[in-house]
This record gives sequence, C-alpha cells and structure tokens, in this order.
Amino acid sequence: MRGQPKNISLPRRLIVDLMRASMGVPFVSLSRPLYIRPLLEARAGAAAPAGWAATFVKAFALVAKDEPILRTVYAKWPWPMLYELPKSVASIAIARIEDGEECVLPQRIAAPEALPLAEVDALIRHAKTAPIKDVPMFRKIIRATRLPLPLRRLSWAIGLNFGRQRGNWFGSFSVTSVAAYGGGELQAITPGPFIVSYGVVASDQTVHVVIRWDHRVTDAAPIARVLTRLEQVLNTEIATELRAAGPKPIRAVRT
Repeated sequence: MRGQPKNISLPRRLIVDLMRASMGVPFVSLSRPLYIRPLLEARAGAAAPAGWAATFVKAFALVAKDEPILRTVYAKWPWPMLYELPKSVASIAIARIEDGEECVLPQRIAAPEALPLAEVDALIRHAKTAPIKDVPMFRKIIRATRLPLPLRRLSWAIGLNFGRQRGNWFGSFSVTSVAAYGGGELQAITPGPFIVSYGVVASDQTVHVVIRWDHRVTDAAPIARVLTRLEQVLNTEIATELRAAGPKPIRAVRT
C-alpha cells in the first residue's frame, strides 16, 4: 500500500521531543473523586468565575506552598539528586489550532499561589487565543523546537537534568484535562514530576482528579494526603476568593 509522506510540524515535533523526554520517568498514579459542593456554590454565585484549569492550578500551588515535596524535582546533573524549588511553577497544556492543525502547547505560570485567581485565569485564556509570538513561553519553546536535532537534544538535556533549569523549562507540576471535550480519565505523561488532571463535574457534586507523579520523588501516602488537602483548598481558599470577587448582578424582574 502506497501512502503519502507528511512533514512533522513544529507543534508535533514538540510533542515528539516531549514524549522522548518522558520515556524514562517511573510514573505512578492515584485518582479520587473530590467533593466540591462549596466550590460549585461559589462559582454559581460569581459574576465571572475563573475557568477550571486556573482553579486547579492555583489550588495545587497553594497545597504545594505547605508541601515542599510538591516543589521537588529529580535531577541527574552534576549527580543524581532531589532538587527543591523555592516556589511552584505550573505548566498548563493549552489546546490550540495552528495552521489548521490541532496541537498542544505549554503555558508556564510562576508562583500561581501568589497571584489572584483572575490573573491566573487571564494568563491561561491569553495563551488560548493570542498569537504564538505574543506568548513568551510559546516563543521560547518554538524557538528551541526549530533547532537542529543535536542542538535540540542538548537543550532538552540541560533543561531536564539541572534542577534549577527544570523549573524554568518544565515547571514543578503540570495541569491537563479533556473535560471540555466530554471528560474521561486522562493518564497524561510529561517529564514530571507531578501531573494533575481532572474530569467533568458529576451529578453528585464531585470531580474526578488524577495525580501522576515521579516515584523517585515521593510515594503514594503523601499523594493521598495531597488529594485530601486539595479538596479542602478548593472548598475553602478558592471558594472564598470567588465569593470575594463579587456576586452576579441581580436582574430586575417586571411586575
């Protein structure tokens, strides 16, 4: 059977490089439904609630503020070590269409725990709609993806294997989801060390959350506690911030 060869686009080449970098990471996963009724009530009453991606980015970063292990990466150079970052750096998978092709690009947000939820949401929305040249992280990653293969491999090796550079290039955790497309349990892979994915909100006011992590960094018991704490943060700090942002305007009713 004779087919037609097709060139690999830059966004697809990025995914090829990303999958290659993820191959050696010993991932383990833990999933659990989180009960989020207080958060849902706060969202229902907010004039302009932040999107779910921003909600989970800030909530996980707030948990990581008190859990240093969630800001820890595995680094190989100059020798194998665990490297603790001073703050969280989120990497959010942004689905876009470029030149008629569906693709995914990573948006980087440093210290989301210190930003207003609305600002985290604005950065994510900007990455979804702005031209690639107007998003600094996109420009950076596409510039590296244009390099010839040997230089590309070298740049990835530096970004992956020095602890300090891991935060600059790949962040301390990733957030991804297919909830906007109908949901499903997404078992994503990245170079790590932590990947958070979430599903659609169920009728019993729960949302299914999956955390995948690099087993070299930590074990299952701490992640089980993290899921419990994440549920608490969503229903307290995040819900409180949504309420403080202002309620929906009340529409007048004719009598």
